[in-house]
Amino acid sequence: MQKSSISIRRGAMAVAVVSVAAAMMTGCQPGDAETGSDDVTSTAPTATSSSPISSPVSSTSTGTSGSTGTSVKTCAPNSLKASAYQAADRPTGTGTGAAIVQFTNTTAKPCVLQGHPTVAGAANGSPELNVPLQVTPVGSASPVKLAPGAQAWLKLTFVQVQGEGDGYCESGSAPVVYPTMVIGLPNSGAHQVALDDGQFAECDGTLTATAVTATKPS
Repeated sequence: MQKSSISIRRGAMAVAVVSVAAAMMTGCQPGDAETGSDDVTSTAPTATSSSPISSPVSSTSTGTSGSTGTSVKTCAPNSLKASAYQAADRPTGTGTGAAIVQFTNTTAKPCVLQGHPTVAGAANGSPELNVPLQVTPVGSASPVKLAPGAQAWLKLTFVQVQGEGDGYCESGSAPVVYPTMVIGLPNSGAHQVALDDGQFAECDGTLTATAVTATKPS
């Protein structure tokens, strides 16, 4: 019994010596087993995005923000119906003098129109035979928000044809008649319109144009 007890104690001491030696060789600290080695470099990848984050608003669109902060996009060309009629308030003469162009939002969503137009006469009513007219913008341009089915307008004032019949231009040039005109709006396409009564008759290929407005002009 006594020899057995001595052998057990010697065995325990040998285990203790081996443990101490192992600790000295590895340089481990008492807390290393709990926290992990500081010398280990993590190989986990850093989270990155493979593509840039896009803005919620298209870069080609302009618009206004409502009370909800939601941006309203510019009216797309196919979202508008355009028409034209002679203005009641126009220069004296026998030509068109002035015309009102009306735009209607035909979609189920609101959109925004803004800016002064470009204008071209469509020879023979054919857009491919456009004759660009020189437009002088008048007034300031502000965004006009169109609810579904709502309308906006702009007014074109031409150099008026004088006299009877084919008439004449005060400048000495010959009057020009266009069956239709093509009205362009910034970022909202080009729209061919005909007068509800008659044709566009004008002089000198120049006109003034208001910006799109929510107030119907006379």
